[in-house]
Amino acid sequence: MTRILPLGVLVSGRGSNLEAIIKAIEEGRLPARINLVLSNKKDARALDIAFQYSIPAEFVDPKAYPDRESYDLALATRLKEAGVELVVLAGFMRILSPAFLEQFPLKVINIHPALLPAFPGVEAQRQAIEYGVKIAGCTVHFVDAGVDTGPIIAQAAVPVEDNDTPETLAKRILEQEHRLLPEVIRWIAEGRVTVKGRRVYVRRD
Repeated sequence: MTRILPLGVLVSGRGSNLEAIIKAIEEGRLPARINLVLSNKKDARALDIAFQYSIPAEFVDPKAYPDRESYDLALATRLKEAGVELVVLAGFMRILSPAFLEQFPLKVINIHPALLPAFPGVEAQRQAIEYGVKIAGCTVHFVDAGVDTGPIIAQAAVPVEDNDTPETLAKRILEQEHRLLPEVIRWIAEGRVTVKGRRVYVRRD
């Protein structure tokens, strides 16, 4: 019997990657369930998506906490109480502190719209176009205390067209994000992923 991996998803925005995970679960492509969605933005559309699918979701206001660490520990406490084993950052626009990461060692993953280590941080698609690269893409990686610096699990490449804008490139990269993120979660759920230093190995069965 396939094990069902309990997920927690942290969001800040429109929730398209959250919805991609939900659809993969509903279609039987991903042996997981989302136990809790948390957002640092009250008006995040991702919260509405969670409610539409009857998934527990909550806005946790950073202003209600005296510092970053206490806020992060509040998030971690909620996730642990919900039985979460893997935390997925799906457009979560905050850097998690070591205080959070220590609660979920090598159990936090992120999707970034660039081929890391190139173009970390915000506006990665604009960075790629301005630099003049011919290939862009997305990366799923484990989260560490840096900005998009954790061990890389998987990547997908997207050609940069001569007439691309940051918006058109972002749209094509997003299509790959929606495919890659649920796939990586499935690998983790199936116990195929191991980490040795900075190298991540995926067993191909």
